[in-house]
Amino acid sequence: MDYLQKYGYTPVEEEVAARIQAIGANMDGLSTPEVLKQCFSMMDLTTLKTNDTVASVSKLVDKANRLTVEYPDYPLPASICVYPNFASVVRERRCSPALHVTTVASCFPSAQSFLEVKVQECVLAVRGGADEIDIVLALNAFLAGDYDAAAREIVEMKKAIDAEAALAGRKVVLKVILETGLLVTPENIARASFLAMEAGADFIKTSTGKVEVNATPTAAYVMCECIKAFYAKTGRRVGFKAAGGISTAKDALLYYYIGSCVLGKDWMDKDHFRFGVSRLGNSLMGAIEQKTVNFF
Repeated sequence: MDYLQKYGYTPVEEEVAARIQAIGANMDGLSTPEVLKQCFSMMDLTTLKTNDTVASVSKLVDKANRLTVEYPDYPLPASICVYPNFASVVRERRCSPALHVTTVASCFPSAQSFLEVKVQECVLAVRGGADEIDIVLALNAFLAGDYDAAAREIVEMKKAIDAEAALAGRKVVLKVILETGLLVTPENIARASFLAMEAGADFIKTSTGKVEVNATPTAAYVMCECIKAFYAKTGRRVGFKAAGGISTAKDALLYYYIGSCVLGKDWMDKDHFRFGVSRLGNSLMGAIEQKTVNFF
């Protein structure tokens, strides 16, 4: 299938670069407390370390909970993102259901395993309390040109997630990580974006944060253009998540305004736009408070 032809969008690298430059050049004066707090509300606070423990995950949840007391005029982050075996820790310890439980799954970050294993991991994540699950595109199939196999994996995981969530009378959001740094070209990023959305992704996400090249403005711009083209053709509004290497308020604002310029204000809330972060929180708080903040 020619996804680019089907959706009428083929990225041109020079045009994308020029538009990103124009967005960056027009950001002066846009760093308002309101926008910074909106970015804060879009964070998936993330810990995905080999040495994560129940104690370390609990500590992160407790910090997020403390915001309601120490910074009552701040929104809660959108979620806390952990490995699936820690879903119940976040769910039981969080101060509010508004602070979602996000887990990675599908044998994150490589997705190199049997589909049955990936599906079962998704089921167990839902059972453990995940509100949102971030899976990884099967690059072993996609990069070999076997788009049907790559799409089929997403469909099967989506089906399993929906079925398990329905048993508990709830819905679980599915985000598909494209690992754009390994897709390399804007055309491949666009194909992967359309494939993931067709297969049922509620969000498409740039990166795992575990490879050499993670989120980039180019990948974000192309993915947002794909979301826009997909919405125009299907009427289904898919969200966008930038993840990997986003550590400063300035970084977040650039991605925010890429999203705003390409997709429009209807996308700029936590239901449709996210940042996957481990370090951004302090920088956003520092920009809001106009002083150094070491909260997280």
